[in-house]
Amino acid sequence: MIQHGFTRSLSQAFAALAFVVSFVVCSSATAAPIFWTDWLGSDTDPGPGFTGLGTITTSTSTVNVTYTNAKGIGFYQTGAAGETDYYTPRTPVSNSPYTSALVDNPPTGTDIIALRFSGNQTLSFSQTIANPVFSYVSLNGNGYAFLNQDFEILSFGAGLGAAPPGDNSCGFWGCGTSSKSIVDVGGGNIEYRLLGTGEPHGTLRFTGAFDTLTWRSLSDEFWNGFTVGVQGTAAEVFPIPGPGPGPGPGVVPEPATWLLLATGCAGLLALGRRRRQRTA
Repeated sequence: MIQHGFTRSLSQAFAALAFVVSFVVCSSATAAPIFWTDWLGSDTDPGPGFTGLGTITTSTSTVNVTYTNAKGIGFYQTGAAGETDYYTPRTPVSNSPYTSALVDNPPTGTDIIALRFSGNQTLSFSQTIANPVFSYVSLNGNGYAFLNQDFEILSFGAGLGAAPPGDNSCGFWGCGTSSKSIVDVGGGNIEYRLLGTGEPHGTLRFTGAFDTLTWRSLSDEFWNGFTVGVQGTAAEVFPIPGPGPGPGPGVVPEPATWLLLATGCAGLLALGRRRRQRTA
């Protein structure tokens, strides 16, 4: 009887611990404020290519960002006076083509990298970052292909009467739609392509921890533009401590851990639904 009671108490303790951990992780996964890149200076590539430098200032860290493109770009804005703000309309924020339940705030300032050539390009981060978001402007006549890296389209501006996630104000250059195409390119590789019609303006999101992001512009077109933001550093968003002297805060959970946490999140959602049903 004593052993049974002890086992039951231990099970309840583990259940309570799982509840707390799941609550913390689920809360962080749905946190909406985004820290956007502040692009700085000018091209640092001495040749025909382009290298742009920026910083992301999160709640506790400063992350250096480097963008490289061997073919060069269309133009580059760093928030200087007199630059055009291509992220309008900004009000109301809830109708912006760049905001959603996972992105509270559109890109800050006028910072943008405008592209014109097909080919590969890379973003590199000085610290591992979490759940990056990628806002794009005027992606007409072009598309972006991410090799072996899936993404979710969070929002785009197809007009307030459009179906989600396009039910937002049209962007600077007009209305458009965005979609994802999944292409098997052989050799065990998959391209996840961002495509659109009209004048697509919107935001997509990658889930997980990243040191770099590489993608391919599908065609030459002057111009389409982008900037990048993050939910935070991996250490801030995934603060899962390891046991003893091993890995500490900032370690990205293993798949089995994610499964356990996802189960806990599902349990929390189910509990919330049952409570709402009882009070209805």
